[in-house]
Amino acid sequence: MAKSYPKIHVDGFDLDPASVGEAQTHARAAGLSDRVRFDLRDAGDPSLSGQYDLVTAFETIHDMADPVKSLRNMLRLAGPTGSVIVMDERTAERFTPEGNEIERILYGFSILSCLPAGRSESPSAGTGTVMRPDTLREYALKADFHDVEILPIDNFFFRFYRLKTNGNARKL
Repeated sequence: MAKSYPKIHVDGFDLDPASVGEAQTHARAAGLSDRVRFDLRDAGDPSLSGQYDLVTAFETIHDMADPVKSLRNMLRLAGPTGSVIVMDERTAERFTPEGNEIERILYGFSILSCLPAGRSESPSAGTGTVMRPDTLREYALKADFHDVEILPIDNFFFRFYRLKTNGNARKL
């Protein structure tokens, strides 16, 4: 995002020191250290409330033990007028036993990586890679979002969602 939009500032938060260090190395290598910051910090820190115009989560919600808590934190970061965008795998909207080739691959990822990661804490939602739109909508509504809009972005692998607050229920 920082490469494509030279006037923005980007903050990233993670609780894993190695991930933060690697992200900082990449930002320096890309010449973006002046506008991109990565901190070893919990994004749920109340002192960050309302500080962001845009909060994003790319391919992460399905990995989380408590996706509702994480979405609630994202809502807090965005405040009443900020926007929240979630990108996740483009699965079929409904389960069918035969699925398609991509969904079969996603179930493999889920069993070997995403589901175990999400179940590493207890209790766990146990979502896994194959998170359908209705599941994300359910999580978002429980996290106090007003609604969820599937954005009209044509991408074979990913679906983009805009989680609406009461303050930003208008269309982008």
